[in-house]
Amino acid sequence: MLACKVRVTINNISAQKAQAVKSALEPDNVNFPENLSLQIENVDDKLVFIFQGQDNMKKLIATIDEVLEHVQVSLKVIE
Repeated sequence: MLACKVRVTINNISAQKAQAVKSALEPDNVNFPENLSLQIENVDDKLVFIFQGQDNMKKLIATIDEVLEHVQVSLKVIE
């Protein structure tokens, strides 16, 4: 079984923006694809996304891409 863990960090983000992004992503995190998981953490002035996937790396990459698109849209709306 192939397993992968990917960490994506957004630096220099205010706590308020980080919370807004997390809130915007919560509905997407409910029906997450099978064998994939996402954890979001606020660490100082960073927003950290931890993706984990098993077996289907294409699905993991597509999920990361989709989540980051949502983050980008959320940040544009907030500004």
